[in-house]
Amino acid sequence: MKYDAEVKISLKKGMLNPEAATIQRALALLDYKVENTATVDIIKFSIEGTDKGIVKEEVDEMCQRLLCNPVIHDYNITISPKEE
Repeated sequence: MKYDAEVKISLKKGMLNPEAATIQRALALLDYKVENTATVDIIKFSIEGTDKGIVKEEVDEMCQRLLCNPVIHDYNITISPKEE
């Protein structure tokens, strides 16, 4: 069975986020008052597997080995059956 996987990666609380800081400053220059600006990277892909739980474990391993740095990033995995 095929599954759609979505991984949302963000910096952990307390980590400097220069991209978000730049966006917040630019919005302020345009007279938009925003706070707590953050950025999130989203990675989507399809993956073959026999069980949703096993697929989620495999995607978690991908996150820890390549997709993010668990020391500085938090990530959230969503697995859903692929719609044909």
